[in-house]
Amino acid sequence: MAKNKNVEITPTKLNRESLKEALKIFQYIKPYRWAFVGGLALIFVSRLVFMVFPYLSGLMVDVAQNKAEVGVTLNQIGFYLIIILIIQGSVSYARVILFAYASEKGIADLRKAVDQKLISLPIVFFEKNRSGELLSRITDDVGKLYSAFSVTLAEFLGQIVVLIGGVAFLAFRAPMLSLVMLGTLPIVLIGAMFFGRFIRKMSKERQQEMAQSSIVLSEAIQGIREVKSFTNELFEMMRYGTSTDKVVQISLRFANFRALFALFIIVFIFGALFFIIWQGALMVSNGTMTAGRLIEFIAYTSIIGGSIASMGNFYTEIIAAIGATERIREILNEVEEVNLTTPFSGDIPKLKGKITYRDVAFSYPSRKDVEVLKGISFDVPVGKKVALVGASGSGKSTIVQLLLKFYEIDGGAILVDDKNLQDYDIRILRANMAIVPQEVMLFGGTIFENIAYGKPAATEADIIEAARKANAWEFIQGFPEGLQTIVGERGVKLSGGQRQRIAIARAILKDPSILLLDEATSSLDAESEKVVQDALNVLMEGRTSIIIAHRLSTIREVDCIYVLENGKIVEAGTHSTLASLENGIYNNLAKLQFDLV
Repeated sequence: MAKNKNVEITPTKLNRESLKEALKIFQYIKPYRWAFVGGLALIFVSRLVFMVFPYLSGLMVDVAQNKAEVGVTLNQIGFYLIIILIIQGSVSYARVILFAYASEKGIADLRKAVDQKLISLPIVFFEKNRSGELLSRITDDVGKLYSAFSVTLAEFLGQIVVLIGGVAFLAFRAPMLSLVMLGTLPIVLIGAMFFGRFIRKMSKERQQEMAQSSIVLSEAIQGIREVKSFTNELFEMMRYGTSTDKVVQISLRFANFRALFALFIIVFIFGALFFIIWQGALMVSNGTMTAGRLIEFIAYTSIIGGSIASMGNFYTEIIAAIGATERIREILNEVEEVNLTTPFSGDIPKLKGKITYRDVAFSYPSRKDVEVLKGISFDVPVGKKVALVGASGSGKSTIVQLLLKFYEIDGGAILVDDKNLQDYDIRILRANMAIVPQEVMLFGGTIFENIAYGKPAATEADIIEAARKANAWEFIQGFPEGLQTIVGERGVKLSGGQRQRIAIARAILKDPSILLLDEATSSLDAESEKVVQDALNVLMEGRTSIIIAHRLSTIREVDCIYVLENGKIVEAGTHSTLASLENGIYNNLAKLQFDLV
């Protein structure tokens, strides 16, 4: 089994350019900007209202000791506190609702945009990018942006308000003690922030190793048949044990640093706080400060300290969100092959199905140095059936993929109904084609939904008729739920032959002009192959068909067979003609499969 390696992502640096690019993602919030701006305004109001609580707490103590500078009673302060609490609660409620509306709507639009872009991108893009990474961009990266829009950005700005407001209030109310606080606490808190950053790095390393350990276990479970068949239970146990031991080692180091961090918090942060309280107590004892003013000061100092510490966390989250925007914009900036923002107008025109390859040359984009097709030329008249035969790697599947316009050819031309493939709207082209592959991909829904995928607007009667023609209706009726039977992930609850017949029913329902069969029966047993082949014969009636086959028994009746070798057509003719060629490639294949003399 392949060993997975963690990919280290270069951290995003916050600068003018990266910030400018990241702000482009706000276009998805723009339709809901007034809700977002309203939420930001309420954050400022909420934080400013919150700053009154420490003042009133200290004032209550001074009023109780008859040392207050203003003429209010305890009952009046209590009444003011109730009013402020109601205001604070109402503002907080409205703020959460506004941010939720803007962020939920905006992020939903972003998710739809990323999905729309991904669905419309060419096959080449998916060959260059791993599916797990792409899914991560839709889930993890968009999730980071959701957190940034709904919580992080607002809280970060709110903490700035608290920090500036708190320091200004303290400088006004207790200037001497403020100098003591500003000379000690910020230095300690900044040290704690750096310490915390190192702790987070250790935590990330631990999470990565735990993920690697999970991958080892997941591979063993997914490949349990291979593990059992190779009697590698002990090997897998030791492999997982080694990985788990690494997790333990990192976890113990992580715990050691967390313990040191706890020691730092207790000794330095609380030490600095108690030093400030001690200085304040001295000022109370010599009469330069009231007890209420000291309580007020301690409360503001704690709030400022928490603000400084949380800003470090929020800054890290904002940096992560900016990095997420870069990865999402990489997808959004890709050039799509289908523009889904401009729906196709009118009915899809029906093609006749004439196919012409003229001196087609092609190399895959990922390996341009290897020429896969070298001047391929052949014709498929309307309604005729041709077969492509040859060893693996000779170019058979590539010919079909080029007809579907999955790739751009390097030379020559492909024509459908005497019109260059490049001149077709790709949606018209593919709407007139259907493919039945060797490995059928069924979706995890019902049989009904999987057949209807060929024509989503089809009625139940249409689907039943397609199932009958595909020789699938008999086994479908045998299920208790019939068409509503859940097929499972990728159709695992159905046999290979049943999946093939569902795929054929899907193709029949689509009613294509051009049919592509890519080794559709090669993985089936003899009994299943006969049933499926009968269904394929019904499907091919009156349609232009290109068949890729290893089993020559399935292509005896086709109009023409093209034999490929090293990207070139080396033989062409009917089954009987090619089988009669002495020392021919097809003749040798026929001898192996039919035991011809």
